[in-house]
Amino acid sequence: MRIKTVTVIGVTGTMGANIAGIFASFGDAKVYCIGRDINKVKKTIPRIVKSVKADAIAKNLIPADFDRLEDCVADSDLIFESSKEDIKVKTEIATRVGKAMKSSAVSGTGSSGLLITTIAECYPEELRSRFFGIHMFNPPYTLPLCELTPTKYSDAELKDELRGYLSSKLLRTVVEVKDSPAFLGNRIGFQFINEALQYAELYKDNGGIDYIDALLGSFTGRTMAPLTTSDFVGLDVHKAIVDNIYENTNDYAHDTFVLPSFASQLVAEGKLGRKSGAGLYQRIKYENGLTRQTVYDINTGLYRDVIPYVFPFADKMKRRIQEGDYQKAFERLVNNHSQEAQICLSFLFKYIIYSLYATEEVGYDITAADDVMATGFNWCPPLAMYQALSTVADVPALIKERLPEICRKIDVDHYLADVKPSKYDYRIYFKSGRKN
Repeated sequence: MRIKTVTVIGVTGTMGANIAGIFASFGDAKVYCIGRDINKVKKTIPRIVKSVKADAIAKNLIPADFDRLEDCVADSDLIFESSKEDIKVKTEIATRVGKAMKSSAVSGTGSSGLLITTIAECYPEELRSRFFGIHMFNPPYTLPLCELTPTKYSDAELKDELRGYLSSKLLRTVVEVKDSPAFLGNRIGFQFINEALQYAELYKDNGGIDYIDALLGSFTGRTMAPLTTSDFVGLDVHKAIVDNIYENTNDYAHDTFVLPSFASQLVAEGKLGRKSGAGLYQRIKYENGLTRQTVYDINTGLYRDVIPYVFPFADKMKRRIQEGDYQKAFERLVNNHSQEAQICLSFLFKYIIYSLYATEEVGYDITAADDVMATGFNWCPPLAMYQALSTVADVPALIKERLPEICRKIDVDHYLADVKPSKYDYRIYFKSGRKN
């Protein structure tokens, strides 16, 4: 597949800008950068260049507005839509693109979870076979996952060509997924994150948000704690993802996708996270250059200083991880019966089970769960997590002991029976976070 010219629609957004940079740098393509305000597009160009650390691509980036959309599309080999996650907006754009794109072009949406088939049906019948979901993760320069979603209209040979282009030219880890709400990566990731948010409300008297983040930090196999991740992504985006999953699926973990009321209130108040200056966390900058990290207190509705929690089990895990003794670290977790250790371990077990369950529902191969979580979230992937905990425990037996409510809902043995060794080394994901 030869892609020389690309149109990216919605380039003033974070993902649109970053993906334009991927096409221009990795793909060495001329990229029409379309936004609604041409002045904002022009101001975005330096940000695109910075996102891929390649000054030379500036000459490949051509600013344009929606008045030029049809002309840009007609000249393009690939059209990528990265607009607001709103089905009305996306279908309106798809209708315009479908009227202008050439018959040899490929079109795709970066939607993080809306039904791709619905958007495909906005195209003329003869072009529907050339439309796909192409969901990349933020920031794409460091998170190479791309979920490729064909529809019932998609041409199989073209899909394979597109997959080859995405993997060999754009250097993406391509995982084919079914056309299902939130696809696979966000379905697994936001099940974990949203349940952590629910636990923050449940344990608000223990500290709430920063209490739960302290229990599920880097020593549990993730670069960023789950609620910090939500703040980074944006609470409005978080809400859109979990609302979509809750409304359009009905699996055993259905209730874990209900957004807690305090989070809905923060969204209503415009406290969306890092991008708005305040959300679950708030960083205060002083004139002298010092900063102060605060967190939203669910009980009071006010921001307070983040508490430097010290949990004995976690401190011992971190020390062992720092020493490179992972087995001893996991023993500290599995054999500790404090409330905090049990919450932590239960989350890791639920992560494994839900990943396997969702992969059977949405993916095509059990290893898809590993690929999406390793390369889309930079979390220790579920098969690797299973391996890690299996070094010190009989994981199936312990899951049945610790998660009886889930075992009553689904056949856990069915999902664990297909577990295979992970191609990912779990050790690179567990970090001590210790400075000495």
